[in-house]
Amino acid sequence: MYSFAPRFFCTFVWMKSIGITGGIGSGKSLVCKIIEKLGYPVFYADEAAKKVMNEDQTLKSELIHLLGENAYLNNELNRPFIAEQIFKNPQLKKEVSALVHPAVYRAYENWKKVQKSALVFNESALLFETGSYKSFDATILVTANRETRIQRVMKRDGLSRDAVLERISNQLEDDSKQKLCDFEIVNDEQKLLIPEMIKILSLL
Repeated sequence: MYSFAPRFFCTFVWMKSIGITGGIGSGKSLVCKIIEKLGYPVFYADEAAKKVMNEDQTLKSELIHLLGENAYLNNELNRPFIAEQIFKNPQLKKEVSALVHPAVYRAYENWKKVQKSALVFNESALLFETGSYKSFDATILVTANRETRIQRVMKRDGLSRDAVLERISNQLEDDSKQKLCDFEIVNDEQKLLIPEMIKILSLL
């Protein structure tokens, strides 16, 4: 039985910022929960994106300028409208992302200011796709074989196999991410994740 104490400090010389990512169905959320159980804070970029799109006034103005007044209804993000617009226009999707990602990063920087841990983690599905991995002190990639990922997402989201494969095809392949990451955790339900995470934490 392991016993873990949170790694919190009143003062420290340097807070390390660690990016953590993985393709759909890789199980990166489970790894992040383990990190939190071990006493380290995790910032969830995808959740933050939904929040800043409703609360960041600068971003809201930029999205309205790009997409029109229909981007918001009753001062709330009009998700169906935006999804329809970017689905049929890949260039527009890139432009929306170019506005959202800086706002999420601003939110992350503000979040970091109130953390008291020597290590903080940022979970993002598109860490390598957006190039934001370059802003972290280290990155962790969570991987699993393709069939495992497909089955997980089909079960979790109730999607067809073809729908899951389409989502996977929209993300960077793991072999490309492996060349860029500093650490890899294989979440294949065969290896114990906690010892793997403890090993990485000791190196960080």
